[in-house]
Amino acid sequence: MSLPDRFHLVETTLREGEQFAGARFSSAQRVSIADALDAFGVEYIELTSPAASPQSARDLEAIARRGLRARVLTHIRCHMDDARLAVEAGAQGANLLFATSEQLRQVSHGRTLDEIIERAVEVIAYLQRHDLEVRFSCEDSFRTPLPDLIRVYRAIDSLGVQRIGLADTVGIAAPRQVYDVLAAVRAAVGCDIEFHGHNDSGCAIANAFCALEGGATHVDVTVLGIGERNGIASLGGMIARLAAIDPALVARYNLGMLGEIDQMVADMVGIAIPFNSCITSPTAFTHKAGMHTKAVLADPRSYEVLDPSLFGRTRTVAVAHRLVGWHAIAERARELGIYLSEAQARVAAARIKALGDEHDIDGNTVDELLYEYAE
Repeated sequence: MSLPDRFHLVETTLREGEQFAGARFSSAQRVSIADALDAFGVEYIELTSPAASPQSARDLEAIARRGLRARVLTHIRCHMDDARLAVEAGAQGANLLFATSEQLRQVSHGRTLDEIIERAVEVIAYLQRHDLEVRFSCEDSFRTPLPDLIRVYRAIDSLGVQRIGLADTVGIAAPRQVYDVLAAVRAAVGCDIEFHGHNDSGCAIANAFCALEGGATHVDVTVLGIGERNGIASLGGMIARLAAIDPALVARYNLGMLGEIDQMVADMVGIAIPFNSCITSPTAFTHKAGMHTKAVLADPRSYEVLDPSLFGRTRTVAVAHRLVGWHAIAERARELGIYLSEAQARVAAARIKALGDEHDIDGNTVDELLYEYAE
């Protein structure tokens, strides 16, 4: 298993992210998000369909005209009316979708695979005449039989589209399944492949990574992973997964912006950055247990697969608690300009542990205790 020579992030906070229960971006907020993501360096920014509402169409047009480095896409039904609106709004690319699983075909459109392909041929030809980049996705790909997927994708690939998309629309796929399906589709088509995976069963980031290993060239992400229901793979989580393999894989992005982007969107949708958010959570680089802090103080790599400085973060060695070890206490004392022998540090740690058993303590309490050792 290996990653493609070049992969691309399709950042879809302004489409998938708007489907998050608490999201309602104003026009100004949409522009701010697009500008921030462009400055971060994502290759694509996907916006809501111009058919969704009049303001969605106006905002797509406004952002498409901003001259961003990222290519501005819109996500539309495989329908001529939507395609015309995408062209009129100035989108640089259109991400088409058509449900192909039996479950969704029954309740969504009732068309056969042949009818799906026939409609796709018409819409894709129109978009290509207007020089739009085209991606065609089989919605609910992982509940669609693999022979059906390959049949549709081969037909679409023959039309000369830039890429096809596999969507784990309901978050049902598992990582090994994603790899196997991607590898099979990769062997069947010559165009690029995009993966969109939901997090309903907790596998979004793992699935996105396995999609890359299986042959995907594009991966969909959102800030903080927000989206329909439990959302999709998060921008920060995908960056973390790739950086853990090799920091060079993400060196082209402005990694120091992750924190401000996450905080900006969190404020807009009225949530706190989750405690387990990769890289940007308040506790992402906090070490507490005595065994951990001893090792981290000796060599940060012992318990840090990611270097916090890559992302403009610093590590924290927590000392105000009953799990504290004497190495952490000695290090905190040195930060205060106090030298403690090992015996003194052990005694100080024992005192702090005892206090922590009795009640919550804070950093000021620890510092006051340590100053008792100052000469």
